[in-house]
Amino acid sequence: MKTINLPFKMTSRGKPLTAASLLILLMKVFSGSSLTCHPAEYQTGNECCPMCPPGSRVKTDCTEFRSTSCLPCLEGTYMNQPTGLKNCFPCTNCNTGSGLKIKTSCTSTSDTVCEPLEGFYCMDVKDKGCEAAQRHRHCEPGQYISKKGTASTDTECSDCPDGTFSDGTFTSCQLHTQCESINLQLIRPGTATD
Repeated sequence: MKTINLPFKMTSRGKPLTAASLLILLMKVFSGSSLTCHPAEYQTGNECCPMCPPGSRVKTDCTEFRSTSCLPCLEGTYMNQPTGLKNCFPCTNCNTGSGLKIKTSCTSTSDTVCEPLEGFYCMDVKDKGCEAAQRHRHCEPGQYISKKGTASTDTECSDCPDGTFSDGTFTSCQLHTQCESINLQLIRPGTATD
């Protein structure tokens, strides 16, 4: 078997390119095509500008002669992290018509946190708060409340056993009156609802 040794150079139009020249060329091509900003900076055009702190937004981007200019978030808006954005986020509205109320009010650095109103439970939990709530289930006549609803769980209902009744609001079924035990005559037997 015969070994062939290739020269360690490439040519372009007859001129030799060494590995070092090729490496420099590749570095130049890739370094000029993208700008990498530090984590506390944001990119605008060909500049890396310092971010505005939480609770504020960018008024004007930096230039090579001046730093980023920031403004505080307006009432009803917030920014919970350093930013390069020109607008703060609108605060969440806890809509009472959707069964929600304010747990923690919005500040310039944090959004409103909502929780369910009394008689409602949360169906959609988001960031320690509630995004959607639903009214607790009402038990039907003939059922009792076997587990009362909470802010995070719905009411659970169970059927009354024979010889007992409930109008749906009781936490346990009530025994029917035993007419014979009090020397009365039974006219109509009780049902699960009365």
